[in-house]
Amino acid sequence: MQDDRDTTVWQLRQEMARFVAERDWEQFHDPKNLSMSIAIEAAELMEHFQWLTSQEARDALKYPEEMAEVADELADVLSFTLSFANRCGIDLTVALRKKMEANRRKYPVEQFKGKFH
Repeated sequence: MQDDRDTTVWQLRQEMARFVAERDWEQFHDPKNLSMSIAIEAAELMEHFQWLTSQEARDALKYPEEMAEVADELADVLSFTLSFANRCGIDLTVALRKKMEANRRKYPVEQFKGKFH
């Protein structure tokens, strides 16, 4: 199985597009439904850490079964994100790089290093 080191975002988008097309799900994949699905899956990811301290959350990931469940939820978030990008024609690499550049201007290292605000 390929991993992040040898898989492009484009390949993931194509794989997701094929999966959706094979099931004729394009009819359901509008921006509203996909954005809601991203939020729902993100909430399911958060459930794994609800009520835990930050240290307890880090410790929970030391257990293979918990890590697998968290990875599965994160994959759900990513799959809907890829579908949203496909549906809306958003180039994720371009969007992320633009956002990172804006964040570099908004949060210069010399002002924010080691600070969260």
